Amino acid sequence: MLRGIIVALSLLIALPAAAQQEEQALVDRATLAVQELMSTGENTADALNFLRRSRAVMVCPRLFRAGFILGGEGGSCVLVGRDGAGSWSSPAFYTVGSGSVGLQIGVQDAMVIMMIMTDRGLGAVMDSQFKIGADASVALATIGGGIQGSTTAAAGADIVAVARSRGLFAGISLSGSVLSYRPESARAYYGREYSARQIVMAMEAHNPGSDPLRAMLLRFGARQ
Repeated sequence: MLRGIIVALSLLIALPAAAQQEEQALVDRATLAVQELMSTGENTADALNFLRRSRAVMVCPRLFRAGFILGGEGGSCVLVGRDGAGSWSSPAFYTVGSGSVGLQIGVQDAMVIMMIMTDRGLGAVMDSQFKIGADASVALATIGGGIQGSTTAAAGADIVAVARSRGLFAGISLSGSVLSYRPESARAYYGREYSARQIVMAMEAHNPGSDPLRAMLLRFGARQ
């Protein structure tokens, strides 16, 4: 009986540790995505300019899309905010997903960074669920390879996205995608449950595992 209790306690301890490893892997992939998208490829200067002026960033290291008649798009993302002094928060965890019906075939994966330029845009993303394109007051523009758009259109946008994609689809569209906050991931990563506002705006949560991501954003996104 004692052995059974010890085994049960070991499993209870192992479950949070495994969950935290999963979230840390996402944070690590997000760090690499920031480095790649901000240092290589087309429109790097434009992306850096928006990052330096951003209020927060949503980093999606891999959005995966596949379809044959019925298609869908999804992935995991982290949201990191910046205070008035230029310091970046630890990450809040999100899922992005969408569905579509049409004549399509192929597979694609993309790295995406959504730079949130205004308090209005950040407030919308702070909701437990935010559907991109549904809120007419929140303007989305896109630049860079893999998503069609222009820097001119992005100038007054609340959210500016930059992406790099691979695969058979010509491009991806974020319109209609739903961003959903994951409180269970915050609980696994920080040891207790926090709201997205507590993490990103109040900066009440911290995990040292996110320091490389914060340093990468500071490196590329330091205000001039």
